[in-house]
Amino acid sequence: MNIKDTSTSLLKEFAPQMGPWSWKGKTAVVILSAILLWGLYALYIQVFKGHGVTGMRDNVVWGLYIANFVFFIGISYAGAIISGILHLLRVNWRKPILRIAELITVIATIIGPIYILLCVGRLDRLHHLFMYGRIQSPITWDVLAISTYLVGSIIFLYLALIRDFAILSETNEIHIPNWRRKIYKLLSINFRNTPEQVKRLKLTLDVLSAIIIPTAIIVHSVLSWIFGMTLRPGWHSTIFGPYFVLAAIFSGTGVMIIVMYVFRNIYNLKRYLTDQHFRYMGYMLIVLAAGYGYFTFSEYLTDWYTSEKWDAELIDKLFSFEHYGWWFYFANFGGILVPLILIGIPKFRSVKTIVFSSVVLVAALWIKRYLIVVPTLENTLLPMQDLRPEYISYSATWVEWALTAAGVAAFILFFILMSRFVPIVPVWETSEYLEEIKLKTSDEKVLSEKRAREVKQESISVSTS
Repeated sequence: MNIKDTSTSLLKEFAPQMGPWSWKGKTAVVILSAILLWGLYALYIQVFKGHGVTGMRDNVVWGLYIANFVFFIGISYAGAIISGILHLLRVNWRKPILRIAELITVIATIIGPIYILLCVGRLDRLHHLFMYGRIQSPITWDVLAISTYLVGSIIFLYLALIRDFAILSETNEIHIPNWRRKIYKLLSINFRNTPEQVKRLKLTLDVLSAIIIPTAIIVHSVLSWIFGMTLRPGWHSTIFGPYFVLAAIFSGTGVMIIVMYVFRNIYNLKRYLTDQHFRYMGYMLIVLAAGYGYFTFSEYLTDWYTSEKWDAELIDKLFSFEHYGWWFYFANFGGILVPLILIGIPKFRSVKTIVFSSVVLVAALWIKRYLIVVPTLENTLLPMQDLRPEYISYSATWVEWALTAAGVAAFILFFILMSRFVPIVPVWETSEYLEEIKLKTSDEKVLSEKRAREVKQESISVSTS
């Protein structure tokens, strides 16, 4: 296999990332593992004592778990759509950030559905969903769509990794243990970078990109229909499909920017994850924030203006500072206006403000998912028979918070472990990207020198005449 000089230099630069653990890395893994174990203990408590240990009751049958499910599934779609669209459009600057997008897609799609299982009271009957599931149910559609999407995303990630597996299996520039080299060799499936192999690989990735983009849209649309097809205040809306899709891409783009910033600073990747990448991603946030703001305004305006009894009660609770007012205003104003102001105004725009805007909008979009689920379920269609406080209002318990924290910890831990196994920045694609920049710079330099000579010759001719 012909390994380019640029790829070799990148491997040397990325060697510390894949080398022995630093004390900071070990500490991070220990802390995240402890959070994960705390979550597993909470799961043990919930399985053996039942859902009574959670805040979920007869009326509010969903809570943090469904909010987390919608959130994780949402951020996974941004990675798929961003990587898919940029790949199909052959956008050159996409290459260093593609792996981050692909990893977000796979990891979030694995973690998200676990929260659905946490809502199931009888996990021993889970197989009944596949044996007796009704095709008329949107939940069955969701299971089929997410399963298809996960398989496609894993295949896409694997195919995008094949070139780097081949490089890592054969390079002698960095020390790689024999057992890891054997794994890389096996996973590279004898890729030799021949013209025919490259042609087939690119064609396959193009086809998968074209499939994954509409699949991601369909999956989140199906998820929105689980809400929209239910006769509940705040849910029964035709706008939920595009609203959920846009919100998913919005939150996922924010998560991607945060992950880019963390790895850029931990592994000193400023040469590859450049300020330009953050600016381009920031521009995407502006467009998405404007679209998301429009849908949000349309959703609440129509509910407020019609003043139907059930919808009006829900709107009053959302706007009231005694209930969800602070959360509502932060989710629907802070998450939209902060990116528009800090990124939209050139004076404020910088890498740090783009990252800060991403943190704010990600927090706002998680709260938005919570506000979609809980307040609606607290507004029952029939008068309540039981006036105990826990039946009227939902309050998450430590079990739910522990499992929520465990999901976040698992997401981060997956990223850390993957970055130890393969470079977080694609070696082969980035080497092509750097060579194209080098060639472009060289051509521009030649043209500039040629133009300077022509100008000098013209000035000489004018002075002579």
